[in-house]
Order: sequence, then structure tokens, then C-alpha cells
Amino acid sequence: MPLPTSVSDRVLTTISGTPVPIPDPDCLIHLQFRRFAGCPVCNLHLRSIVARRSEIAAADIREVVVFHSSATELRTYTEDIPLDLIADPTRKLYREFGVESAPRALLDPRGWPAILCGVTHAATAALRRQQPTPPANPEGGRLGLPADFLIAPDGRVLASKHGVHLYDQWSVDELLTLATASEPRP
Repeated sequence: MPLPTSVSDRVLTTISGTPVPIPDPDCLIHLQFRRFAGCPVCNLHLRSIVARRSEIAAADIREVVVFHSSATELRTYTEDIPLDLIADPTRKLYREFGVESAPRALLDPRGWPAILCGVTHAATAALRRQQPTPPANPEGGRLGLPADFLIAPDGRVLASKHGVHLYDQWSVDELLTLATASEPRP
């Protein structure tokens, strides 16, 4: 399946009911595909995004994060994540953007440090009753791979990355570099 080079106009709805136009005529969209609601590794990554949210917003980037879980399941685990969160339990957007699931998500040793760190953080937070315990049998399974897309206001996909393991996504620094590189030059 060919990967999209542009995105047609659409409006996604967040789990709180907020409409999100994609593309957004006023800013870049960083469309992230994550795994399941409560995923300790995804939460590790999202905390890095939230910690630098002001820098991301200053670069005129809107974060839109898609999970292959239901809105109800997402609300259970994302109360403290101030980003546009999209539920896609049928994986319609995942298919459209060529985002896969594969055993290598968990089997690639490059992802193991993130698994250890994410699970440790999730266990500690659950023991302190700061967040629910991650699901034993997540909706959509555990084998999802991450993907990132940077979408221009005119719908062009400026950059994309399909992860080869569960923690293979853009860092905030990489995202900001890509956004800067995509700015029109005088």
C-alpha cells in the first residue's frame, strides 16, 4: 500500500468531543500513532511531548495522538495528558497511513530499555495510586508499531516515520528540526 504524500481534508474528534481539522490551515500537525490505552511505553513518550509542549506550540505544531483503543478505554488512562487524543479502535486511520502491528514491536532489543523504564514507571505510579494499572489484555493487542507524520497546512505530508520497534518514533528534538526544515525560505 502506498504511503500518503498528502492528506485530504477531514475532521477527527478527540475523546473529549473536540473537533480537530486535518490538515489544520493555521499550523503543522504532528499526527502520532501509538499503541493501546495505558501502554507504559507510549506514556513514557507522551510525557516527553507534554514536558516540552510549549516549545512544540511555539513551532506552530499541533499534537494529535491516535490510539487503537476505544474512547472509553483511553479516558481511563489519559486524564493527565493535555493533547488531542483520538480513539481508532477499528484501526481505520492506521490502515490509511500504513501503520502496522508486528511481533518485532516487542522482540526488537532496541525497544527493551523503554519497556523496562515504562513498566517501572507505570508500576510505581499504580502502586502510588497515581494512575491505573496498564491493561492485562489491551484492546487491539500489544504488537502495534508507532508512526509519526508531519502534515503541512495545505495537506502535504512533509515527513513521516514508521517505527520498526515499539519505541522507534521521533523525539521532540527531531520533530522540531523537521518543522524548522519545512519552513518556507524567503
